[in-house]
Amino acid sequence: MTEREIQLLGFEKNEDNGGVDQFYYYTKDITRGLTFITNASDEIVDGEWYVEFFDTEIPVRYCEFDRVKSLIDLLESGVVKE
Repeated sequence: MTEREIQLLGFEKNEDNGGVDQFYYYTKDITRGLTFITNASDEIVDGEWYVEFFDTEIPVRYCEFDRVKSLIDLLESGVVKE
């Protein structure tokens, strides 16, 4: 998946400027406690980004734009609006 596709999915850019090596990554909150996170810019191989569920014991990772879009659409449609 490209960085542009990550942006098209509505992910928010997060920058880490505190250390010697500066990098950034993207996150998308579906609801409180359910967040997606990308690999960091300094971990990119061949320009490919991936998306994982944030803070899980075993990573659940997706690399294809269409699959991530479908997953986000499915999850967002199930969020109960109060």
